[in-house]
Amino acid sequence: MIRDTTLSSFVHSGSPARIVFGRGSVQTVSAEVERLGCSRAVVLSTPHQHDEATRVLGTLGALGVGVVAVAEMHTPTAVTARALIEVENFGADCIVAIGGGSTTGLGKAIAARTGLPQVVVPTTYAGSEVTPVLGETENGVKTTRRGPEILPETVVYDPDLTDSMPIELTVASGLNAIAHAVEGTYARDGSPIYTLMAIEGLRALRDSLPALVEAPSNQDARDGALYGAWLCGTVLGGVGMSVHHKLCHTLGGALDLPHAQTHAIMLPHTIGFVEESVPQTLTDVATLFGGSAGAGLHDFAVDIGAPLRLADLGVTADQLDLVADQAIASPYWSPRPLDRDSIRRVLQDAHEGTRPNPRSGSPA
Repeated sequence: MIRDTTLSSFVHSGSPARIVFGRGSVQTVSAEVERLGCSRAVVLSTPHQHDEATRVLGTLGALGVGVVAVAEMHTPTAVTARALIEVENFGADCIVAIGGGSTTGLGKAIAARTGLPQVVVPTTYAGSEVTPVLGETENGVKTTRRGPEILPETVVYDPDLTDSMPIELTVASGLNAIAHAVEGTYARDGSPIYTLMAIEGLRALRDSLPALVEAPSNQDARDGALYGAWLCGTVLGGVGMSVHHKLCHTLGGALDLPHAQTHAIMLPHTIGFVEESVPQTLTDVATLFGGSAGAGLHDFAVDIGAPLRLADLGVTADQLDLVADQAIASPYWSPRPLDRDSIRRVLQDAHEGTRPNPRSGSPA
């Protein structure tokens, strides 16, 4: 499409992370550990992915010292404390994290406390492996922080590891990745480069996810989805988060909801909310998904069988009040001014799974 080429001032800082992409690239993890000058790598995972972690440990040979399979959703600080003891007992000088956002989060939390370098091997489309952002949960509250010490040094993307991802998780994780890129298009600190990456990542996921619903073993679509997830995560790593991520973080921390599914459900509603104030900013997103951005993302989610309602995750109306209060108490920046009533309406729409009403102009 032809866009207005008039540019305002901007600052762009690229990610220094090293990216290794391709089928079979998990076999390069040992070389990447050596490249970092390390010789005692501990492999992190969730308890569910212990077997995968053990296989990666096997590829490391003498460079691997053990597995710590304790990662949990939303990176509870108590879990990090237990993992740190195991990592220290192994005498590790490097972290290899295999899995989704839970394992990546644990690796980041350990790195932030110890300075250990990280090699991440994603098995979902979470995207957090290419961000310098750490979200941690304590006493039911999820907080985030950002810093260069949090960003993994190397990410090894092997689509072979995503081929067996269940289609339900594929869809939810893919929409989670889409959320990263959509927020990047209207970020206060965005840049033309991040916008280009966002649109390319969105296009890759828009094309790949329906193909995977049709044929989950489609390797070309798996490759495309992982490529898109990398781009979308890189966008999130370079810009500030906004209202969508604030609400998802609050929901996840307060109610311990599944991360990817929460993002998938909230996405059309948070984007529809922003779109009412800045429709022109979301023109490219609307063009990709049809109609308006919020309604188009909702229709896309319906077409690929994504989760649509917070109610289906067991969320109650009383809990929505709690989340609205927490979110407005420490809001992220938003292009549309936030107030408690409007946030509560967004949550209610997501609770019911209603299709966003495509409107433009000033907020009601």
